[in-house]
Amino acid sequence: NGMWMPVDAAIRTLPPIDFCFLFGGNLPTQRNSETLLTHLKASARTARYVGAVDTGAFAMAQAGLLHGKDVVLHWEAALAYRERFPDAVMRNQLYLIEDNRIQCAGGVATLDLMLDLIGRLYGEILASEVANALVHTPRPAETPQRLDDPHERGVPPLRDRIVRLMESNLDFPLSLAEIAERLCVSVRTVSRECQRRFNEPPMRLYLTIRLQAARNLLFYEEFSIKDVATACGFSYTAVFSRVFRQQFGETPSAFRANLRKRQSETYRPEIRRLAASE
Repeated sequence: NGMWMPVDAAIRTLPPIDFCFLFGGNLPTQRNSETLLTHLKASARTARYVGAVDTGAFAMAQAGLLHGKDVVLHWEAALAYRERFPDAVMRNQLYLIEDNRIQCAGGVATLDLMLDLIGRLYGEILASEVANALVHTPRPAETPQRLDDPHERGVPPLRDRIVRLMESNLDFPLSLAEIAERLCVSVRTVSRECQRRFNEPPMRLYLTIRLQAARNLLFYEEFSIKDVATACGFSYTAVFSRVFRQQFGETPSAFRANLRKRQSETYRPEIRRLAASE
């Protein structure tokens, strides 16, 4: 976001620490150097906790620190994470503390995590005082990340089951008949529910979900346009580019190029300011 933050030490000269947190951003793997990964491995052996916030989970996984463990990260980056680590078991919750590993979805969930840690380290009374000062009601770690994806008792509403089924079958899209069969309802019921809840026919809704997933992949990763198209169920790159442009007003390559340009403009803003003043 262009905000300048001074640092106290380089990674190589960082003294031993009790808590090591890696805050990831929109480019979750591009700047994960061997120096960083080595530091994470060392911290996992010596620190009380080593943790990842948002897409920091990518670096944790690259360092081998999440092997055999469930994963928590921001829901928008989940598809990109699965593309790199297909065997990962994802948890839809705010944060996870397991052994000396911590994972957090980011955003305000980071506050819930910190209040939890304060409670563990200094007691619930202090944690409550901090929460009250921030006018925040702490949420349990298992709280779902999104308001439209709550924990349901019994069978979730049909609209949720339709969307979840579509989101879990992006690379090989199901037909309308297959969707109805898997949900144990009629084709007409699926069509009526999609029209009533989303004001779209089922297959148009499915296309929208696939295009949004493709946009997230372009946002977070550097996969080729062809690979993004394949991951989201498009057999032909030309078709993918055409429908993506219809949905978002620009081609996939133009979207990513413009996004990366904006991101580069916020990298090392103090240098850019000096260059502009010369």
